[in-house]
Amino acid sequence: MKRIVLDASAVMTFSANRPGAEKVEQLIQLAVDGKRELLMCVVNWGEVYYSVWRDQGPGFALHLLAQIAQLPIHLVPADTDLARHAAEFKANFNLPYVDGFAAALALTCKASLATSDNDFARIEKKLDILWTM
Repeated sequence: MKRIVLDASAVMTFSANRPGAEKVEQLIQLAVDGKRELLMCVVNWGEVYYSVWRDQGPGFALHLLAQIAQLPIHLVPADTDLARHAAEFKANFNLPYVDGFAAALALTCKASLATSDNDFARIEKKLDILWTM
């Protein structure tokens, strides 16, 4: 089964119904149908929580996390290997460190990366990027 890593921007695009939300919704439906496995690093999950908390307050952020928990997204813990790969993406491509966790997870799981974050254009030759914008 094909694996897809969701970056924080993909989840926020979906939850805020921004342009590209339908692409993320299609990925979620494929996961519901058992045709895709969706993964997300807990570091990027934390980025969603922080970003929504900052912009819309803690109550809304907690509500969003409860909604995300209902989706077929497997949260993957960050370990030293993932942190090392994330640091290498930062060092080699100047990718923001938190984004490096999504990239590292995609790399180590041989997965595509779904994102709307233009920072990932720096590593398009390194990973299969599914643009959600």
